[in-house]
Amino acid sequence: MNNIILLSQQNAILLVLGISIIFVILGIVYSKKFKGLNNYLLANRSVGTFSLTSSLVASALGAWILFGPASAATWGGIGAVIGYALGTAFPLFILIYLGTQFREKYPKGKTLIEVIRLKYGPNLFKLILVLSIFYMTIFLIAEVTAVSMLINYISGTDLWITALIVIISSLIYTLYGGLRASIFTDNIQFLFLIVLLLITFSYLFNFNTNEFNFDYIKTKQPQLLSINYLPNFTAGLTFFIAVAATNLFHQGNWQRVYAAKNTEVLKKSLIFSFLIIIPIVFFMGFTGLVAASSENIVAPDLAFFQLLLKDQYLIISVIIIFLAISLTVSSIDTIINAISSLIIVDGKKIIKIKNYDLLSKQIIIILSIIALFVASKGLSILYLFLLADLFCCAAVLSIFYGFYSKTFFEKNAYVSIIVGLIAGLLLFPSPDFSKSILIGILFPVDLFPSIVSQSLLFLSFLTATFAPLLTWNLKK
Repeated sequence: MNNIILLSQQNAILLVLGISIIFVILGIVYSKKFKGLNNYLLANRSVGTFSLTSSLVASALGAWILFGPASAATWGGIGAVIGYALGTAFPLFILIYLGTQFREKYPKGKTLIEVIRLKYGPNLFKLILVLSIFYMTIFLIAEVTAVSMLINYISGTDLWITALIVIISSLIYTLYGGLRASIFTDNIQFLFLIVLLLITFSYLFNFNTNEFNFDYIKTKQPQLLSINYLPNFTAGLTFFIAVAATNLFHQGNWQRVYAAKNTEVLKKSLIFSFLIIIPIVFFMGFTGLVAASSENIVAPDLAFFQLLLKDQYLIISVIIIFLAISLTVSSIDTIINAISSLIIVDGKKIIKIKNYDLLSKQIIIILSIIALFVASKGLSILYLFLLADLFCCAAVLSIFYGFYSKTFFEKNAYVSIIVGLIAGLLLFPSPDFSKSILIGILFPVDLFPSIVSQSLLFLSFLTATFAPLLTWNLKK
């Protein structure tokens, strides 16, 4: 990785450590006065509009927004930017309806998996529980990888050092305070996020006026804005499907659905979150278009930072670190609390032990160690997120269709999800996007038209999402 050394390793580590400690103290101090399992899992179902809105936004906009949209834009064009923005926000709009319905139909619900068990039965419940923990673990890895790569890019700090600090600090206050601590720190992180993004936008717009516009992109890389550029369509649909399915399935969002004080608070918060998220993700994707139009882009994952740090101002690097840590911790605490809630609420249906709270913490620590190890390898952040997204795509349509169908049963859902997973994984591309299990390994690439081999990511998500529909008419 090509680095821009703006901070010494020592100063970078101290800055990461300092920011992390602040969130630890805030989370622990605030959550001390709130005890009990209901507070830990659902914040006593008493969260108001501002807290819920800021938590939804902060949880949705992890460190991935600093990498994913910009990276996708460098090869997927304006379509990828629009798809990413709409895919991130659209599920919140859908939850206005689904969330209200589920709160009315399952008023004592705590997790989506719990509701799935009540609707379908034990077999599908176990499959979805495993899939959920798996994809959230990949999310955890991706978030930690993202912030570690950023600190490495700015200071040369080893990936594992940043990963260790961020993971430990997030574990401390989240395992102590649960959802109550997560939401409170999300509120603070949300304010950080808005202020720092406004500073970032102002800097890019004022100091890169000649480049930070559509005319510059059209002059340098016109295909990125062209309706005749195939990736504009395939990438746009891919990211919309992938991100939307994942966010609709995300336990962190469903925890917040049930944590809302009432239905009115839930609706308002979801609408506000929807309106806030779209311009933020679009802006981050747009920076990728501008970076791709320059002549010195180093790596797609770093497109946003190469644009922002090209003048190598120390203050900007510090702002970015604050932004990255805030985004990362807000997402990690959501993931940790979501996994914890699944184990505490749903684990008891599989394993009979006395202390599920302790079990959840033990499992989360193990998963965090795995995340630390994988994050130290510096894998593509976007690729990790896409892999996690695929699992959600295979399940999302079947699961939610079943809630509103009188002829769709556990067997239908189980088979359809397995079919979607297999179909999607067979076409899911390798990290260099040149081949897949089906095209390139089982069968030579030359056997297929070039448009197929060039659209593997799109085809994998398309098949994972819609292949399950072929099984919906199976007999009970």
